[in-house]
Amino acid sequence: MIRQEITELIKKGLDTLGLKQEDFIIEHPKELQNGDYSTNIALVVSKTLGKNPQEFAEEFIKVIEQDKSEQIEKIEIAGPGFINFHLSAKFFENSIKEVINQEDGFGFNNNLAGQNISFEYTSPGIFKQLHIGHLMANVVGESLSRLAEANGATVNRSCYYGDIGLHVAKAVWGMLQSRQALPEDDADIKRKVEFLSNAYVFGNTQYEESTEDKKEIESINKKLYENSDSQINEFYEKGKEWSLEYFHQIYIKLGTKFDNEFFESDMAKSGKDLVLKYLKEGIFEESDGAVVYKGEQDGLHTRVFINSAGLPTYEAKDIGLFFAKKEMGSFDRFIVVTANEQQEYFKVVKSALKKIDKENSDNLENITHGMMRLDSGKMSSRKGNVITGSSLIEDVDAKVSEKIKDRDFTPDEAERIRDIISVGAIKYSILKQSPGKDIVFDFEKSISFEGDSGPYLEYTATRAKSLLHKALGDSAHSFNVKHPENWQINNLEKLLYRFPEIIEKSYEELAPQQLVVYLTDVASTFNSFYGNEQIIDGSDPNSNYKLALSEATRVVLENGLKILGIKVPEKM
Repeated sequence: MIRQEITELIKKGLDTLGLKQEDFIIEHPKELQNGDYSTNIALVVSKTLGKNPQEFAEEFIKVIEQDKSEQIEKIEIAGPGFINFHLSAKFFENSIKEVINQEDGFGFNNNLAGQNISFEYTSPGIFKQLHIGHLMANVVGESLSRLAEANGATVNRSCYYGDIGLHVAKAVWGMLQSRQALPEDDADIKRKVEFLSNAYVFGNTQYEESTEDKKEIESINKKLYENSDSQINEFYEKGKEWSLEYFHQIYIKLGTKFDNEFFESDMAKSGKDLVLKYLKEGIFEESDGAVVYKGEQDGLHTRVFINSAGLPTYEAKDIGLFFAKKEMGSFDRFIVVTANEQQEYFKVVKSALKKIDKENSDNLENITHGMMRLDSGKMSSRKGNVITGSSLIEDVDAKVSEKIKDRDFTPDEAERIRDIISVGAIKYSILKQSPGKDIVFDFEKSISFEGDSGPYLEYTATRAKSLLHKALGDSAHSFNVKHPENWQINNLEKLLYRFPEIIEKSYEELAPQQLVVYLTDVASTFNSFYGNEQIIDGSDPNSNYKLALSEATRVVLENGLKILGIKVPEKM
């Protein structure tokens, strides 16, 4: 990469001047007209030597200019002593060739080859609908997984279901009370899930309001852990089956496929056994009939791992889950995506794990997402309930259908394109923010074909593809890339070659929003280029290069969107 070439050029310059190697930064200037790379080496060295930064920069440039390759057009001083590098027409010609020739592989690297990384995300509760937080965790977790793969890692995706505990007991009790309204097995999955949701709401209400019902629900909870009541188990298994069918339908639409699905019920015994084992070793303590971990020793707080009824809590089951993942293979990182509100909880669990298995738990990381609210400030659906992930998708689907209803699509095309656009709109809205920050979801902006939105990127990629097909038909990849002699290097060229760097940096910082911002810049720059240039013009000797830039734009947008988990429709 050209960045490495510039790095080596700077190091060689230091050697030539007999100076020690210093730590320096190479970055892109904020403004494209200020060059393609900038370094602070003159500021660093002049401080050590007690020289004026600009004077040293002038001296240093004279040294390194002797060894620069044809890929660097010129080197100049900027500001108080920064050294800026302007790349040559030859470099940009080669970079566009590289994009087009590598096509689907452009931007991807093998930096993480040999590394195995575990990602856990989404993790909804059985018997409940998938809420907004689970949707956000899915979108963030899937994009991070794809970023790791784009950098050469082997990724294992897992989902951890809350299928045991008091919330399940409340839902099962509600099912038993409402058994006359139990949907038939061949009923629509939406009806089944609505029944489960209503059963949970009823059970939760009665648990709070009725002492007698509360006792019954607590008894059901104990029997579920013990697996001791056939009737309760029958309703439990039916509800679990319906919930998983519902979740899997949503995953298909979102483009997620998990390698492993873990269940709290399977982690309960192993988690409890591990806590009891390390209770004897002094890592956990007994307190009022419960087993706790005193997190205060690490600046945290105390949490219960086995309650006074002898049942393992979420904390204990997470201990069991960690060891279950370890049994699947050797992982270099364990990344778990959760909501912000679970951050302190996660710290305590990790603190306990570090005392049990320091070597592996050091590689356990928690990436969080913020909350989502609508631009109206309310999170309520048409029915007046708290909006769920699936109802948000349905609402966006409806708005996209209205937007494209007058376009010349067959019914099947319209449905397929609607699904792609709506999912892209939601994913972009979530991923454009840094992980951990809250999100305001604006329905109209999210589905706009112009500006800061997923459909805008999809539309731009589709536009570039359509342009190439119109100009070249099925020979869209047959043209030669030659930088015209009379061509002034433009901003589009200055952006496209940066894609591989963005992929590296976005993973290194676990920051998919950096890729979102970059792709939006590329789309905006291409659309300005498209608006100001006559691209298809048989009499224009530069037309071939304009088409090459259009093809390179399509490749970068499609590859980048794929990493974000966003598809590009065949037409819009």
